[in-house]
Amino acid sequence: MSEQVAPSEPRQSQFEFIAMLALVLAVIAFSIDSMLPALPEIAQALSPDNVNRAQLVLTAFVGGMGVGVFVAGPLSDAYGRKPIITLGFAIYALASLVAIFANSLEMLLISRFVQGLGAAGPRIVSQALVRDLYQGREMARITSFVMMIFILVPAIAPSLGAVVIHFVGWHGIFGSFILLALVGSLWLNLRQAETLPPARRRPLNISNLAASAREVMGNRQVQLVTIVMTLGFGQMFALLSSAQQLFSEAYHKGAQFPMWFAAMALLSGIGTVLNARYVVRLGMRRIVTAAYAMQVVVSLVMTVLVMGGLLPEALRFPAFFIWAVSVFFMAGVTFGNLNAMALQRMGHVAGMAASVIAAVSTIGAVMIAAPIGLLYDGTAQPIILATLICSALALLLMRRIEEV
Repeated sequence: MSEQVAPSEPRQSQFEFIAMLALVLAVIAFSIDSMLPALPEIAQALSPDNVNRAQLVLTAFVGGMGVGVFVAGPLSDAYGRKPIITLGFAIYALASLVAIFANSLEMLLISRFVQGLGAAGPRIVSQALVRDLYQGREMARITSFVMMIFILVPAIAPSLGAVVIHFVGWHGIFGSFILLALVGSLWLNLRQAETLPPARRRPLNISNLAASAREVMGNRQVQLVTIVMTLGFGQMFALLSSAQQLFSEAYHKGAQFPMWFAAMALLSGIGTVLNARYVVRLGMRRIVTAAYAMQVVVSLVMTVLVMGGLLPEALRFPAFFIWAVSVFFMAGVTFGNLNAMALQRMGHVAGMAASVIAAVSTIGAVMIAAPIGLLYDGTAQPIILATLICSALALLLMRRIEEV
C-alpha cells in the first residue's frame, strides 16, 4: 500500500516516475559499466607496468560513492530531496570534466573518487524519495519496476562505451557522463515535485544527526540487512571489476565482450520482472532467501567444476557465462527487496537511514571487491570462490531477519 505524502505528490504518472528514477540511478551503472571496454587502454596508457591497477578506476568510483552517501541522506532530510540530487549531479559533472583531461592514473583515480561523491546524491536520495511515497512490499514492487528499466543500462553501456572509445578515445566517455547528468537533473527538476515538505524536514545539527544515526544503527533489522547487502554488493562489484579481463584473457572473448555483457545483463533482468510480479504475494524475505540459496548451489557446483578441472574446454565459457548471469540475477532479485526491508521502519529518517545503509554496504563492498579483483590470476577461480563464501554468509544471516 502506498503512503501518500500530501501536498507534494509527484505531478507525473507512476510510469514516468519509474522511468525518471531509472534514469537518475542510471548514472551509477553507466559510470561503472561503460568504463569496462576502456580498462585495457587505460592500463596501457597510465599503468603499463601493472595492468591490474586499471581496475581501481572502478573501485575508486565506488569508494567515493561510499563516502558521499554518509552526507547525502542527512542533507536531504534537512533541505529536501531535489536540491541534494541536483547538487550531486553538479559535482559528478565537474569531476567528469576534470577526468577528460587526466594524464596520469592518480589524477584519474582522484576524479573518479569525486565522481562517486557526486553520484551518491542521486543514488541515495532517490531511495529516500521513493520511501517518502511508498513503503513495504509496495516499495519493493516500485523498486523492481525501476530495476527493470535500469537493467538496460548495464546491458548497453559497454557497447556505448566501445563506440565512444572508437571515435574519441577513452577520455571521451566522461563527456557522455556530463550529458547523462544534465538530462537526469533537468527531468527531475522539471517534472518531479518535492516529496519532503518543510514541515517534515529535520534541522541539520549535531544532536539531530547523532540521534538519527543512533536510531538507525541501533536497529537490529537494519544491522542484519546492511551486512547482507554488503556481501551482495561485494561479490557483484568483484565480478564487474574482473569481467573485462576474464572475458578477454581467460575465455578469449575480448572482441565480443560488449555483446556478451549485454546478453548477460538482459538475461539477468528476468529476476527483476519476477520479483515485481511476486514480491507482494510471497514477501521480500522469502524471495531474497531463495535467491541466495540458489547462488550458493550454483557457485558450489562451479567451484567444484573449475577448481577440479572437470569441465572440457568447449564447456568452460558457457558454464562461466551461466554462472555470471546467476550473479546478476541474484542482484536484481535481492537489492530492491533488501533496501525496502531496511527502510520499512525508518520512514521518519529515510535520508539518514539510506545514507547509513548505503555507506556501510558500499564501503564494505569495496573492501571485499578490491582484493578479489587484484587476486585475478587469469582464471575465474578467485571470483567464483568469493561469491560462494559471500552468498553462504548472506544466506545464514537471512534466517535471522524478520519479514516486514
